[in-house]
Amino acid sequence: MSIIQSLRSRLLLAALSLGLCALSIPTSAQAATSAACTNGGFTITLPSGQVLSAKSGYKISRSALPTNSLVRVRGRYIEFDLNVSTFAVYNYTLTGASNPLDITGGVRTVLFTRKEPNLGGQKVDAGDFEVTLSAPDLEFRRQGSALKMKIQAKDCAQGGIFQMEPETNSGADVVITHTLASPGIFYFTNPYTGKVNFGNSDLIRGKDSPQVAAKLSQNEFETVWSVASGGRMGGVLGEDAIESSPPATACVQDCQAQNRIHGSVPVLDPVYESDGGED
Repeated sequence: MSIIQSLRSRLLLAALSLGLCALSIPTSAQAATSAACTNGGFTITLPSGQVLSAKSGYKISRSALPTNSLVRVRGRYIEFDLNVSTFAVYNYTLTGASNPLDITGGVRTVLFTRKEPNLGGQKVDAGDFEVTLSAPDLEFRRQGSALKMKIQAKDCAQGGIFQMEPETNSGADVVITHTLASPGIFYFTNPYTGKVNFGNSDLIRGKDSPQVAAKLSQNEFETVWSVASGGRMGGVLGEDAIESSPPATACVQDCQAQNRIHGSVPVLDPVYESDGGED
């Protein structure tokens, strides 16, 4: 058999390794998501060097966070850095950690050099920096005088793994720019679904997941979005990124990536179905 196994073969191996009795392949999204997040969980390192890792909620005072300083977010599967004043995300990376649903081939891979909101010179330095950790999930919240920002992330090998949500006092849209780590990662129109994915020439498939957002421009390595106040810009990886699902609903309050359809619609791209044609 080829080194690159199909997704369903990987799910079977995951089920056997967990000691499950059923020999059939799990078809529910919950089963796949659970396997993709095995032993996932984030550690947060603040600019002071303080480390947050326990399952808990934290409030970090503004005096402990210099303007535009970076918080380091490190998980088993996902890593990135966060600007505490703008909520810009830098060097969003798949670590390549072992998992039956890994899409990197075990290779550490930077996906995005930045996911950066344009706050028009405003910052979210007015309040505490709120952190909630509950493996494999995290949530960041902070507000300024004119807007609030929220980020939710999951430390998983694939699935719905990220979303950024701006909320402005004026109700104005926020422009968010996604820049891929070129040349290895690029945007392309998937010939099987007709949708725009990002990925590489191997197993990586991902998709920007907008909710109440409009695409302003796009080229091979960068997409610019205008996101409504209360909307979100999410991200999905793996099979979720290539299923033939409808667009997200027009949610502008407490939008959740997990509300999307999972596993009950056709997956047309064969990248996770083929083992390369070898026995």
